[in-house]
Amino acid sequence: MNDQARTSGRPLLRRPQDGELIDVAGVEHFFRLTAEHTGGHFAFEEFSLAPGTIGARPHVHDGHDEYFYVLEGELTLHTGDGEVTAGPGHLLAATRGTPHGFRNAGSVPARALCLYTPAGYEDYFRDVHTAVSAGAEATDELLAEFRSRYRTSSYQADSHTAVTDRPD
Repeated sequence: MNDQARTSGRPLLRRPQDGELIDVAGVEHFFRLTAEHTGGHFAFEEFSLAPGTIGARPHVHDGHDEYFYVLEGELTLHTGDGEVTAGPGHLLAATRGTPHGFRNAGSVPARALCLYTPAGYEDYFRDVHTAVSAGAEATDELLAEFRSRYRTSSYQADSHTAVTDRPD
């Protein structure tokens, strides 16, 4: 079935190659489902990052929840209370208002799934990708500007508070 299945009242089947690839700061985001496919209910992506890559510094979302499920390799996950290493089968639920972040501190690539509910945060990645493709540098200030559009703020672990208008 194609993307029109959502509007026709039939299930939507996505093949392995179906999706939108967005490369942002060394993280390959492959969105399998976006707001356009789910009526805005959720977005679903598979992402991968090379060893030594920061996926996202600690931050807090006020407008959506994120659920991370590790498929391959290991992710070092920030939980607000510190960091934990998560391997295949581990799941992190980062609900609204909870600090979280992730990086690949391991020696092999990591691959994971992420579910966003409701959908919409995929537009953040589109915005950053578009800006960088047009020649902008992915500075902390640029990322903070885009994040603020999507109700996201950085998190300072030492004070246990979210900081608005700062990069995560």
